Amino acid sequence: MLTRFKEKYIGDAAFYKRYLYLALPMILQNAITNLVSFLDNIMVGQLGTEQMSGVAIVNQLIFVYNLAIFGAASAASIFGAQYYGKGNHKGHMYSFRFKLYATLLVTGLTILLFATKGADLISLYLTDTAGSGATEVALQYGLEYLGIMMVGLVPFAVNQSYATNIKETGQTLVPMIASFVAVGSNAVLDYLFIFGIGPFPKLGVIGAALATVIARYIEAFIIIIWAHSHKEKNRYLEGAYTGFGMPKGELKAIIIKGFPLMINEVLWAAGMTTVTQCYSIRGLEVVAGLNIATTITNLFNIIYIQLGACISIVVGQYLGAGELKKAKDADNKMIVFSVFCCALVAGMMLVIGGFFPKIYNTSEQIKELATSFIAVSAIIMPFCSFSHASYFTLRSGGKTLVTFLFDSVFTWVVVVPTAFVLAHYTGLGIVSVYFFVQATELIKVAIGYFMVRSNVWLVQMV
Repeated sequence: MLTRFKEKYIGDAAFYKRYLYLALPMILQNAITNLVSFLDNIMVGQLGTEQMSGVAIVNQLIFVYNLAIFGAASAASIFGAQYYGKGNHKGHMYSFRFKLYATLLVTGLTILLFATKGADLISLYLTDTAGSGATEVALQYGLEYLGIMMVGLVPFAVNQSYATNIKETGQTLVPMIASFVAVGSNAVLDYLFIFGIGPFPKLGVIGAALATVIARYIEAFIIIIWAHSHKEKNRYLEGAYTGFGMPKGELKAIIIKGFPLMINEVLWAAGMTTVTQCYSIRGLEVVAGLNIATTITNLFNIIYIQLGACISIVVGQYLGAGELKKAKDADNKMIVFSVFCCALVAGMMLVIGGFFPKIYNTSEQIKELATSFIAVSAIIMPFCSFSHASYFTLRSGGKTLVTFLFDSVFTWVVVVPTAFVLAHYTGLGIVSVYFFVQATELIKVAIGYFMVRSNVWLVQMV
């Protein structure tokens, strides 16, 4: 039995070498990105609780936009990976063209929404339980931050269109390098702009926004220049800008398969944002504590998130080549490896996670809340790893309607009502509420297990 388990769920050295060759640059890229976000969060946190809360709320709104962009790009990516695996570079080009159109459309609509309804959206998260007027101050800081951040949405959209296509070809190193340069610039500029070091004026939250926007332009510039100067490695760029249209067959296929994915990302992100809004009725201190905990948790979540993303690339390429048996074998081994790694990371997070909130310049109550939220996230993390890997498995085979039900519908039908009822109508402490909401992940684990085991995702689409 042990031998059979090893054959089915544990790969050889060559398997893990290929897997990690894809995963490590993506993990490092996101690790650096999240580390800089952490440093940025700390620097803004030194300004005060109101500044940190205002920025955190805006970042929660931009999180929805980011997921909408990922969804728009991912809709074509499920075809892009299979086109590349099949050697169809023209089809890969059409998937790239679709990404550009979709991400820029989402960006335009988002800028319009933020410009007209920004104050109303931020106010949804502000409840001044102490009656101190701190919410008005936080709102003002949030609006200042949002006004600058909107300028950086376009380069982010274009960068995602290029970077996802580059990753589909197995080239994860270049996006990693571009991200390193960008986040390094962001960190330095944060320090200079926020605190007014040397000849630079002290700009506070505006400085934090400026640093992020400049970094996004730097990253997009590096990716675009590299892609167009290495067309032999990026053959999808051949003819990408010599026309504007797409064959009806490809467009229809991407929309039919991809639309549920795009909607899923938006609805899931909106659901998570709504859950945070439910928590926020317990006071501004909860918003601040969640901001700290989420920033720390994101540092540790990188492993399973990127290992899951690699599943869609590896399995997608096998499916595109018609090697269904290899796709199933690779998927089993990658899921087990992802959960194993995540269990180790979760243990580490449980031990050391509580030290990070002490760095922030805020009240002891907020630090204690953040520490408790981090501990809960660590306990649930291995379960999140499995459901995340299951999601990408189903997505790689084009089961976007299934993933839509599995992800965003589950969020709105189960997670959001649980958070709303517990936060509004029970006397449970906010940490207990947070735990029970996070524990709904166990239901997704059970659903994901049976869906992956059913093999409904073993489909060659191209």
